Amino acid sequence: MFDTSNHGYKCTCPSRKFPCKHVLALMWMYVDDPVPFQPAETPDWVSDWLGRRRTTASAPKSAPPNSGEDKSLTAAMRTEPEKPNDPKAEARKKAAAEKRAQETEAALKGAADDLEQWIGDQLRTGLSAFLEDMTDRCRAIAARLVDGKAQALASRLDELPALALAYPGEERMQLVVRELGKIVLLLAAWRQSPADPELRRMIATSETRDSLFENPNAQKVTSVWEVVGEDISTRRDGMVSQATWLMNLQSSGPRFAVLLDFFPASLGKRSSAVVMGEQLHAELVFYPASHPLRAVLGERKSAPDTPLPWPEIELQSDPLQSFLEIQDVAPWTGVAPAVLPEGRYCKNGPETWWQSVDGQIALPVKNAPDPHTAGFQLQSSFGLWDGLRLTLLCARTNWGRVQLNG
Repeated sequence: MFDTSNHGYKCTCPSRKFPCKHVLALMWMYVDDPVPFQPAETPDWVSDWLGRRRTTASAPKSAPPNSGEDKSLTAAMRTEPEKPNDPKAEARKKAAAEKRAQETEAALKGAADDLEQWIGDQLRTGLSAFLEDMTDRCRAIAARLVDGKAQALASRLDELPALALAYPGEERMQLVVRELGKIVLLLAAWRQSPADPELRRMIATSETRDSLFENPNAQKVTSVWEVVGEDISTRRDGMVSQATWLMNLQSSGPRFAVLLDFFPASLGKRSSAVVMGEQLHAELVFYPASHPLRAVLGERKSAPDTPLPWPEIELQSDPLQSFLEIQDVAPWTGVAPAVLPEGRYCKNGPETWWQSVDGQIALPVKNAPDPHTAGFQLQSSFGLWDGLRLTLLCARTNWGRVQLNG
């Protein structure tokens, strides 16, 4: 980022050049065409950075009183009279934008080709060798994907080693095969529909919050939502991923929603706009997708006077049905929310399982529960199923509502 008021800058890249190429590119874009840089709500971490900067030491010196005018670029932009539209200039800007779009598409296709070849190389040389050296191999291909403007894919490959190491040794091979297969399906679907917003979000970058609110086709659902869980993890790039899961308690539409936020780990733990267990009456705006799940919080209204119960769950129903539905339309996705019927924790050696009261369903649990919850009667539970293991987030018990993931 770049502060136009006193030419300060900050970037999370490891470059030893100051300013780095990312800041220089941002400054160049601003000077070339400042129109896209519109005022917007400043994130908390940006405000914190601005407040901690010693602006008196880094601010450019003001011009002498008799110099005639302020020579700073920002002041010149503020005082420069508005020029009439120049058709030739507009045509040049349009041509430049089209050229940038073509270059981006070419870079993305090149990145997809490199990734498919890389996956083929890993399969050809053997995944056993890949497991022994997956951190360096994934980091190398992630760097190439960043150069090809496929930032979302780069993050996914960069996080694969940490994801695999979170599973027991006998399951790591299965997870790697499954994850690489999902990426191959994603690339094949994107080649068929490169303009699809969901696929582009998984390959490159996501839509901005403002563009989502301005999208007339974005699905908007007003209902009573309960905050049922939070999944926070620190990524290898130094960013913290904060996923807040909501359950629809009232109206039709998507049954679940996730609010996804990213911020630098250097800022420490951030306070969330919602509280675990809270029920709120609000409008959520969903990102376009074949199975809408990710959303942003829109208009928030007063909370219900009386807390609403969770939807009734039949004991004979399949708690993983939502996972199967998502896999049918978007097999490249990783996890799916699930509401489980009455059950309890059980131990089988070192492994922890969730088991229904009738004993018909048993799922291995990824996150070790608090020993104090071992005797709880889990009347209904909410968790995330990834096809291998269950991450339990919260439950309704005979002792009330409890959080199960810290």
